[in-house]
Parts: sequence; structure tokens; C-alpha cells
Amino acid sequence: MSDPPVDHTITNGERSPLLQRESHHIESNRKYYSLAKTAAYGVSIVVFLVVFITLCFYYERIGDAIGGLPTDPEKAAKLLLQGSPVIDGHIDLPILVRYAFANNASAVDLEKPTQGHVDIPRLREGHVGGFFWSVYVGCPTEAGEDYLNATWRVRDTLEQIDITKLLISKYSGTFELALSSAHIKSALARRKIASLIGIEGGHQLGNSIAVLRQMHALGVRYVTLTHICHNAFADSCGYLPGIIPRWGGLSPLGKTLVREMNRLGVLVDLSHTSDDTARQAISHSLAPVIWSHSSSRAVHDVPRNVPDDILKLIGIGAGKKDAVVMVNFAPQFVADPGQANVSAVADHVEHIAAIAGKKHVGLGSDFDGIESTPEGLEDVSKYPALRMGKSELEGLTGRNLLRVMAGAERVAYELQAAGTEPSYELYDKRSDIPRQGEL
Repeated sequence: MSDPPVDHTITNGERSPLLQRESHHIESNRKYYSLAKTAAYGVSIVVFLVVFITLCFYYERIGDAIGGLPTDPEKAAKLLLQGSPVIDGHIDLPILVRYAFANNASAVDLEKPTQGHVDIPRLREGHVGGFFWSVYVGCPTEAGEDYLNATWRVRDTLEQIDITKLLISKYSGTFELALSSAHIKSALARRKIASLIGIEGGHQLGNSIAVLRQMHALGVRYVTLTHICHNAFADSCGYLPGIIPRWGGLSPLGKTLVREMNRLGVLVDLSHTSDDTARQAISHSLAPVIWSHSSSRAVHDVPRNVPDDILKLIGIGAGKKDAVVMVNFAPQFVADPGQANVSAVADHVEHIAAIAGKKHVGLGSDFDGIESTPEGLEDVSKYPALRMGKSELEGLTGRNLLRVMAGAERVAYELQAAGTEPSYELYDKRSDIPRQGEL
């Protein structure tokens, strides 16, 4: 087909056939873009409304991600605990297993509700990221005035370490033995419950610093200097109402014990100790110290709690000792009979934070080692009931303990790097082994 004839008549652009066609296309494009713009605007409005409604509806779930928190305090605590899980300074699960199951790990089912305060489902519900398994055995009655009689307490302690490790191994998908602050962080990153070991009383060392070294080699990372009895190392505060001192604080061997704990990186735990023992240990220790399960005496006046004059020795800086006081949940140490509840426990936390600073308070529940609990803190699932602000909660639940533990590890590294010798000192009342120069 031939091309149509071309009109060479000069015309203005509006009447040019080519321009007329272009004008038609431009107008069509204008309408198209106008419709597209209107549609995009409408979609934007719909998306905004959807997002707004979603934020309103799910605010309590995602509030923290946008800088806010749920209005319900317990929900806010649970959200915060996802990022700062609880590291409890003292749980007595091993002694419950000893008495209830004769330390038979095969008879223990921690994946179901137990008769005590602790099992795996409740640990998860309570956002527990780690705890010290207390390998406690009781004070001996047959030790004698100078603590020289055989008591089997070292054997019993070894058995408690054994059952602790057996349970950690049995539930290796949940628990992981932790030997340092870095190890705790690693376990937390992999959603394991960091499991540490603490000895609750110097009577479990058999008057021997060499036994301390072997306990450390087995994984022990704190030793409480006393339980409710005096021992060859230090004076206890007793129970209620207290007991007459034996040494006036640390014995000579006790001072050596503290320095050897510093060299090894074993935390010096001052729960259960007399006030003089605590003051002297704070002064003598080169490393930070802890109270694994103690509360405030100003809030509830019993010997087991820490008085304000000792709390004032705690801090970071000149003349202060870094430390963490981990608040105990035992009702008799929290409040008068019938008055122990979540609020009363929070009073202890707040008072310790007010005197020593919020960087120096933690949690040491004593679960499975206490016969009753405060109302609202019945087991390990209930930690979220302690409703604190974000910065307070993060330190309270674990950060403060991690700092103190890292500080003790740093001191141990420095002492060992300087070539500090192990202590070979013997209890001076022992007669079963000759002293140097007596051979």
C-alpha cells in the first residue's frame, strides 16, 4: 500500500497532524499518571492505616522494638528479660536431689514439674539464663572445738558436685557448665542456661587450702566463707538470733584462704558470715566480692542480712570494693511473719541500690533451699513479678554479677601472670602432717 499524500501546507502546531497525535498521547499520559498517582496515594493511606492499627493492637508485643514498653509492668518485665535473662546467685537444687532421690540422676525428671521450686519449664518461663548450683552440705555437729574431727563433709561435697554435673550432662540441651563470665555470655548467646557451681560454707573444705584448689579444678567458682557455723577460716553470723564469735572475723588461715581464692579466680562469698568477717574480707580481698543470697538488714533486721555500714563499703572507686549483693527470697529474711511478698523483696533491692548503688544488687533466691517463699515469688517462673525499670532490671538480673565475676577473673590473671605462688599454709591446729623443718 502506498503512503498517503503529504500536505505541505504550513500550519500552526496545534493543527499539525503529527503534533495532534503527540498532543493526544500527552493528554492520555496525563490522565494515566493522574490515575496512578491517585491510586498510589490511596494505597499509601491504606498501608498507613494498616500499620497504625497493627501498632495499636500489638504495641505491648513490639513496643520495645520501637523504644517503648508494654503498659502492663509484668509484661514489660518479661520483654526486658528476653534480652537480660536472670542469673540467680544461689539455687539449692542439688541438695533437694540428694534428699529426695539419693543423688540418682536417672530418677530425676526436670522436664516435668518437680516437688520443689525448680524445673526446666519453669526456668524457661521465668527467663532464667543461668544460676549457681549450690553444692551445699550441712554444718557438722561432730567437728569438735578446733574443727579437727573427721566429718565426711569433703566427701559429701564431692558427691554434690558429681550430681550437679550429672544433671547438667543429662539435660545438655538446656544446661551448660560455665566456668567464666565469658562462658556465661557464650551460653546465653546459644540459649543455654549457664550452670555454675558454688560451695556454701568453708566447713566443706576440710580446713585445707589444697582442697580449695581441687574444688576449683572441678568447676567451683565461689565459696561462701561460712554457713551457719564457724569453721577454721572464719566466723559465721549463725542463724537466729546469731552466735558468739570464735575468731573475731577471719582467722589467720582465713586470710590466706581469701588470697588463694583471689589467685584462683574463686569468688569470695560473704553470705552467712559475721559482720566482722565481711568487713575484714572486703578489706583483705584483692578482688570483688559477692553476697550470693543476702538481703538488707535496714529493711528487715536479722543477722543474715547486710547492714548499711557494710553496704557503704561497696562501690567502684577509691576506698570502695566492687561487689554485688544478691537478694534472698527466704521469707524469714525478707519481712515479719506473713508479710513476705514481691513488694517486700523489691524493698530490699531498692534499699541496697540506694545505699551501695544499683550496680551492686542482684538476685540470689535460695530456691529449693527454703521451706516457703514470698507471695508472688513461689518458684523460678516468677522472676518477672519483680517489676523494675529497664536499667535497674538489666543490672539486677545478671549484668552486675557478670561485671564482678570478670573483675575477679582479671585479678586472678594478674596474680598468676606476676608469678604468685600457691599457698602452702596449713591449719596450725593440725597434728597429722609435719611442718616444714620438723622432719
